[in-house]
Amino acid sequence: MSDDVAPDIKVLLVDDQPLMRVGFSMVLAAEDGIEVVGEAADGAAAIKQVNALAPDVVLMDVRMPGMDGIEATRRLSELRPATKVIVLTTFDLDEYAFGALKAGASGFLLKDVRPAELVGAIKAVAAGDAAVSPRVTRRMLDMFAPKLPAAAEVGDGPAGAGAAPGDDGEVGGIGALTPRERDVFNEMAKGLTNAEIAAELVVSETTVKTHVASVLTKLGLRDRVHVVVYAYENGLVG
Repeated sequence: MSDDVAPDIKVLLVDDQPLMRVGFSMVLAAEDGIEVVGEAADGAAAIKQVNALAPDVVLMDVRMPGMDGIEATRRLSELRPATKVIVLTTFDLDEYAFGALKAGASGFLLKDVRPAELVGAIKAVAAGDAAVSPRVTRRMLDMFAPKLPAAAEVGDGPAGAGAAPGDDGEVGGIGALTPRERDVFNEMAKGLTNAEIAAELVVSETTVKTHVASVLTKLGLRDRVHVVVYAYENGLVG
């Protein structure tokens, strides 16, 4: 392999259904740049395999006997944050998948995902982005909004009720963001893509990417999926 060729993305398949693992493995085997390095049938086995094989991405089923995908994702996020997790679910509005996102997954896919979408998601996550459209993630969060704090737009209302950044009642680390970063944060929390944010704020996509990276760093969040989770949990968006 020459120096200018990127190494293959190493993928671990975790699902209690052997046929499901076989199906995903066949799809990925035909794709250049992706290598399936192992399989596991439950969360406990997945953790052992991750420690042994150091995959870049784990395709993680949620509902498995023994240790489920949520607990496995939580542990992997703590033990090996460099390994990204994509949750596999049967339904697009699945409370289990929502819990996995909160536990540290970088997105979720339906099990009947098209091959091209599966490959694209794996490559996106390996590159540090989210594995699912923020809009889809927001649909999940909307479903569980009653379980989250009362929402309000950043900057609306008094401190302690969706307080403006910089107020004494601000939530989390929002006050560390610059005014433009706050604008980008708000649009990310609404589920907008970089292109849509650029159009909304009348700036270039390159500028948006720079601000997105800064927002993630300052808030200590893994990716834009977790910006949405963070915003909803802290009542910063409605």
